[in-house]
Amino acid sequence: MAIQPIRLFGDPVLRTPAEPVVDFDKELRKLVKDLTDTMMDAPGAGLAAPQIGVGLRVFTYYVDEQLGHLINPDLDLGGEIDEEGEEGCLSFPGLTFPTPRAIRAVAKGYNMHGEPVTIEGTDLMARCFQHETDHLDGVLFIDRLDPKQRKLAMKAIREAEWSGLSAPVVKVSPHATQGRAL
Repeated sequence: MAIQPIRLFGDPVLRTPAEPVVDFDKELRKLVKDLTDTMMDAPGAGLAAPQIGVGLRVFTYYVDEQLGHLINPDLDLGGEIDEEGEEGCLSFPGLTFPTPRAIRAVAKGYNMHGEPVTIEGTDLMARCFQHETDHLDGVLFIDRLDPKQRKLAMKAIREAEWSGLSAPVVKVSPHATQGRAL
């Protein structure tokens, strides 16, 4: 098993759109295994590559006893919007908030061998596909909250014991900059 550390809110990789996968090789299969092992250990319903610091369009999921992964996903959303569905995220440990999501999603992409895949999901599976695809676009579930819930979420984040633990380390340049930003 290759369980990786999960990046927490505040890490810039979570806000950076991921790059499409172009090489369906041994490294990609290792990434899918690492994502799966990390997600199952957490445990979580899904995990996107940026959450372990990898800027590629890959996510894994485990919903309703279905374990899988999707590479370079594209979503078609349908049905009503579930305004009340609680959602959490492994990058926001212990926090959940009602997050509006479409109740049906068709996810198209590829498996780790480059073969086309189409998966249809409703309810929790559709929510998972939307949540993980958002991660690949640099969007976090708190961005989907209404203003009142977002304010509550930000307060909860500030009060969380993990808050601030993942702040990036800024290295000071050994070179003189004469007060200019580079």
